[in-house]
Parts: sequence; structure tokens; C-alpha cells
Amino acid sequence: MVENTNPLSKYYRQPSIYIKLPSQGRYYPSNVFTPTETGEIPVLPMTAKDEMSFKTPDAMINGQATVDVIKSCVPNLKDPWKMVNYDTDTVLLAIRIATYGETMAINYTVPVTDEAQEHTVNLPALLEVAGKAIIEDYATTSKGFKIKIQPLNYKTLTKIQIARFEQQKIYGTIDNSELTTDEKQSAFAKSFDVLNKVNFSLLIDSISEVTTPDGETVTDRAQIIEFCNKADTKTITEIQD
Repeated sequence: MVENTNPLSKYYRQPSIYIKLPSQGRYYPSNVFTPTETGEIPVLPMTAKDEMSFKTPDAMINGQATVDVIKSCVPNLKDPWKMVNYDTDTVLLAIRIATYGETMAINYTVPVTDEAQEHTVNLPALLEVAGKAIIEDYATTSKGFKIKIQPLNYKTLTKIQIARFEQQKIYGTIDNSELTTDEKQSAFAKSFDVLNKVNFSLLIDSISEVTTPDGETVTDRAQIIEFCNKADTKTITEIQD
């Protein structure tokens, strides 16, 4: 068989930067992440199709555009939905550098004076800072509870961000509506209840196991949820911190 080789293939994009994930890939199963011998993974610049994905509002809100671009530019991350939060900033910064270069101009207006200013950000410096994320697998409360922490993945974070965004829209709609004061207060209370549940789910999703001061380890999800519901506020606040 004669192979039909495209003469333009030598002009296809190539990796522009190599990065080490802050998590070092230790939270990923083999079907999500492909490690390399050096620990560094290649990052390709965006294609024109990738750039158009970032210009689709709905895809940006639900996270699909970001996932598609990461899958295109970071082939070692086979399922970006399961990318842990430690690695998100590093991956997105690397894609920006690979595509547009090492600097990014930020335009802003000075408050009060309304003077327009421009600042150039050194992206490799930000990438270095992001790469030094402090990753802790365990935390101990003042009462002796030992909490094993698991990082949130991009899908969970997106779900939470969408819920918060929707509640903010509801809040603005209620505030500008012609409802009575009592009706507004009732609607606000329901909205705050939803946000509280979202924040609580964030806490639950971050806990892998709890070891009591007596040394007993609990991994059952229902028992951990019950503990977070019924423990004193100081203990839960320490776990959140």
C-alpha cells in the first residue's frame, strides 16, 4: 500500500513548552493521565479551532470549551474533566505561553482618575509560582481529628461554579423585581440555602477519610457526611481551612 503523506504535515504545530504538574500526576489513574520518564509533559499551542472554542459563551460557562482546549493542547491529559485543582492554573498558563508567548498585556482603568494604563505580565514567573503549590494530603484539627484530603477535579469545580453563577443571577433578578419585601426575603433565603448546600458539597468532596482522636479511620461517605453535619463549627471550620 502506498502511504499518502501530506507535504504540509511538517508544518503542523509542535510542543512549545514542557511543564511539570504540581501534583506530579500522583492523583491520576492511567486512563486519565499519561506520565513521562522525565516528569515533564509537552504543551502544544492552540489551533484556530481551539481559539474559536474560547469564544463560545455557553461552552465557556459549562467548562466544555476549556476541556476541549486542554485535550487538544496537552495530550498527556486524556480526560481533563478529572484534572485536579492543583494543576489547573499551571496547565492553562502553559497553554497561554505556548500559543501567544511569555508576556501578556493587561489593560485597566485607574479608579477615581479614570486613567487608562497597561501592564505587562511575565507568564513564566506566574507559572513558576503556580508550580510551587503546597499540596497537603492530611490535616489535623485541634481536637485530634486527622483528615485525609483529596483534591477536587475540574468537573466538580465547574459544577460548583455554575451553581454559584446561577444563584448570583437569581439574586440580581430578585433584587430588581417588583416582589414585596417579605417575598424577596423568602426568595433570598432559598437562594442562600442553595449556596450553603453547594459549599457543603465542596467540603464533603474534599474529604477522603477521617481518623478519630481514638485512632479509628472512617471512609464511609454517609458517615463522613453525618459527621460534617453534626460536628461543632470549630472542627468543621478547621477542616475547611
